[in-house]
Amino acid sequence: MGAGSVAVVVTEEIGVPSWDLYELSIPCTVFGKPQPDLADPWYDLRLCGTGSRAQDGAEGHGLTLRTRYGLDDLADADTVIVPSVPDPCVDEGRPLPEGLVTALRRAHDAGARMVSLCTGAFALAEAGLLDGRRATAHWMHTDRLAERYPKVQVDESVLYVDDGDVLTSAGLTAGLDLCLHLVRRDLGAHVANQLARRMVVPAHRPGGQAQFIELSVPPSDDEGLAPVLEWARANLDRPLTVADLARRASMSPRTFYRRLQAATGTTPLQWLLDQRLGRARSLLESTDLPVEKVGELSGLGTANNLRHHFLKHLGVSPGDYRRAFPGAPTGGRGRTRV
Repeated sequence: MGAGSVAVVVTEEIGVPSWDLYELSIPCTVFGKPQPDLADPWYDLRLCGTGSRAQDGAEGHGLTLRTRYGLDDLADADTVIVPSVPDPCVDEGRPLPEGLVTALRRAHDAGARMVSLCTGAFALAEAGLLDGRRATAHWMHTDRLAERYPKVQVDESVLYVDDGDVLTSAGLTAGLDLCLHLVRRDLGAHVANQLARRMVVPAHRPGGQAQFIELSVPPSDDEGLAPVLEWARANLDRPLTVADLARRASMSPRTFYRRLQAATGTTPLQWLLDQRLGRARSLLESTDLPVEKVGELSGLGTANNLRHHFLKHLGVSPGDYRRAFPGAPTGGRGRTRV
């Protein structure tokens, strides 16, 4: 495709909450700053507002944005990005501006590549651009997205979805992952990698957003899984295997593996490790138990094994992790240094 014009939607109907500035700043940073030594010409960035002033009392600490371009300019862009939509449109079901929905449809019909970051997926879905497509959003909003737009195949486990001419991403930093992916598609891996280095971020992050979701019980009516997973969480200090859990759930190991992965987005062994790490973190945060005891109660074993997993998965030692929580008990008889 090459570098082209990128139109970023700025919804002004209910104000721009200051916490939504992060998603807005991502495409501005990636596409708005010329990089002539990487690609010339670079992208032509336009901020396109919905054209209304924020209402009195709007969220966002009184912040309003005024843009040079309007919704009519979306149809001329090669790529259209919706970074987010106002919180009331997501949480309360308040209608999106009709002009925005119409403009998104016209831009798509004109051949624009359509992109959403975080809650921007609600705008694409409202315009019907996600019907029959796989899409994602921030995991805190994917259930609501799926419920409100049943024709959309919502996947809460991924950082972003590339469906050709329509792309969606999860929230916050996942939006940066998707924008770098667009640069990789348009200008090649070398340009995307160099740009990522300048932004001091990974050019590509492994895994998906399932690793950030707090799932102790499957968010479904799977009565065969919920009790056994609750039992496992209550017995993390015991040596547990997939065969043990499958037997307790009255399933074959293969069936248990498949159903747990479908429900939680991860494998049984990874789920167990996540629960053990979560238990260890909680104990380090809230008690002064020796790290040997923390390893034992969490099922991670010895202090050395606990340290290994913390360094590998969290990037810090148990001692450093504990010191990051000054509210934890100190000076206890059992406290040891790591």
